[in-house]
Amino acid sequence: MKEIPGARPVPISQLSRAQDRLTFLYLEHCVVHRDANAITARDARGTVHIPAATLGALLLGPGTNVSQQAMVLLAESGSTAVWVGEHGVRYYAHGRTLTRSSRLLERQAELVSNRSERLRVARAMYAIRFPDEDTSGLTMQQLRGREGARVRAIYRAHAKRTGVQWERRDYDAADFDSGTPINQALSAANTSLYGVVHAVTVALGCAPGLGFVHTGHTRSFVFDIADLYKTEITIPIAFDITAREVGDIGSETRRAVRDRMKDGKFLETCVRDIKALLTAKEDDTIEYGPEAFDDPDIVMLWDNNGRNVASGVAYDEDDL
Repeated sequence: MKEIPGARPVPISQLSRAQDRLTFLYLEHCVVHRDANAITARDARGTVHIPAATLGALLLGPGTNVSQQAMVLLAESGSTAVWVGEHGVRYYAHGRTLTRSSRLLERQAELVSNRSERLRVARAMYAIRFPDEDTSGLTMQQLRGREGARVRAIYRAHAKRTGVQWERRDYDAADFDSGTPINQALSAANTSLYGVVHAVTVALGCAPGLGFVHTGHTRSFVFDIADLYKTEITIPIAFDITAREVGDIGSETRRAVRDRMKDGKFLETCVRDIKALLTAKEDDTIEYGPEAFDDPDIVMLWDNNGRNVASGVAYDEDDL
């Protein structure tokens, strides 16, 4: 049999689970290519090799040229390529990831389509953020009011801790430099967080646009999940960086978020929280890492009677 041309796919055994990967890597002004099973980034200073199978998200900033083979490797490795703007604070697009099972996606769609279940998940999200408050019985309006009050208090507390002047969250997504230093730092930190959460979301097979609290945006669910960690990660980092009065606040903030996540614990937490939110009252033992990659590519047909039937079959009326 004639061998299929092109590089061989990455062996499943070499892939890392989503929660065990590096969080994200931001690149700009370089050429991104492939060398065996590694992504390479080359500029005038030399070439860096990045193991694709251990990478969660590759953020491609201005001046990056990426080859077709590099994108193939990222796709085969279950890594996400996210195209971002200058300073990493504008999202443009993302590449596909390797997900073979739709079980978690179907569960997400089921929950978001049922009003009472959607509210239950929203309450659970708020409980993760503020575990000292009882969210049972709260309406969405009450949840939003509680959230607003708590977040404003957190901003004031960090402003007092660091001595950074704080008025309100105010920024122009189209003009990063027009914001105050603290708002620039918050934007840069949040965008880095969004990139990692987006990578985890698609790696688990979920739909980024099916949000429970946020709605109407292609990344509503990403914003939902990212909000779980802002008070712990991005807000304190942004105030710390602003207090230092650094020259390039976007780069410094992005590196600080990277350093905060590099031990891998954030990915474990993010994966665990997403699965817990979506599999409550279902099977809490579902795993979506390389175990899911091992599943065969089986496509079934919906039968409207509680079971699925095999696809690839030309059914007759006698089969109904």
